[in-house]
Amino acid sequence: MALIRLGFGGQHLCLLKRRSSLLLKLTAVVFAVLLFCEFLIYYLVIFRCDWPEVKTPFHNSGQKTLKAMFLADTHLLGEVRGHWLDKLRREWQMERAFQTSLWLLQPEVVFILGDIFDEGKWSSSQAWADDVERFQKIFRHPRHVQLKVVAGNHDIGFHYQMSTYKIKRFEKVFNPERLFSWKGMNFVLVNSVALEGDGCHICSEAEAELIEISHKLNCSRELLWWLRPRLILSGHTHSACEVLHGTGVPEISVPSFSWRNRNNPSFIMGRLTPTDYALAKCYLPYENTVLATYCVAAGLLVVLILVHSGLLPSPLLFGWNLLRKFKTT
Repeated sequence: MALIRLGFGGQHLCLLKRRSSLLLKLTAVVFAVLLFCEFLIYYLVIFRCDWPEVKTPFHNSGQKTLKAMFLADTHLLGEVRGHWLDKLRREWQMERAFQTSLWLLQPEVVFILGDIFDEGKWSSSQAWADDVERFQKIFRHPRHVQLKVVAGNHDIGFHYQMSTYKIKRFEKVFNPERLFSWKGMNFVLVNSVALEGDGCHICSEAEAELIEISHKLNCSRELLWWLRPRLILSGHTHSACEVLHGTGVPEISVPSFSWRNRNNPSFIMGRLTPTDYALAKCYLPYENTVLATYCVAAGLLVVLILVHSGLLPSPLLFGWNLLRKFKTT
């Protein structure tokens, strides 16, 4: 009887060891996949991005350069159309991408060109406050990095949905300055939603602000839109494209920063001087790459469980038996 009990205890101990081994393997696979897909992949992808070089003439070689990041269309979901899982997934992606970019690329200023929120055009006061709190968490930044935000149609509404209340609410959170100057370069932040040109009250105010800025910059009204820009950067389209205006001024549309709008989100890196600029696109991890990695990992977990339960022969044992059979023949 003692021998029988001892044998039963040994089998039970062996079973516990096998289960512990399986649990350890499953935990290791899950941890490794989560670490790669939710953290490491952002460093591996963004590490390949380099700041473009400005071809500065020799006599201007002492000019200061400014490193700027341009983002657009983050579309933080609201309480109406935002499912909690969608919020969690896409906002975590943007947070990791933004924080990794700050750490690896060390920009001096970041511009977000509109459509910060998805439901700003109709959100309640409480929903707006919740969205702003999430934005400040995702796009937190060191004090030495400037963050400049421009309103988009999803933030304050399309032309006829726009109101003074929505604009003031937006400007209360984000600095309403229209002219930002640094290192001898001037950036004009334009609310393009208010440029319908139909003489509406808000449109007239926006145009008056631009005229005032043009006077500060000593520009002539006959030049392109009073301001004579070297470069125009805009959002809204979710895709990258370039338009050359009649005076030869290029307008670059910045792609969306969110997986919700693109499988391959990206942003623009710009190295700027008072006389020249150079731009480059930096891609973020592809969403389908992350999903494919999770699918492969799920398949591996299923194989481990089946092998452990004896429903599937071990790949190593199967290969060894196949090799022995080949040698004997």
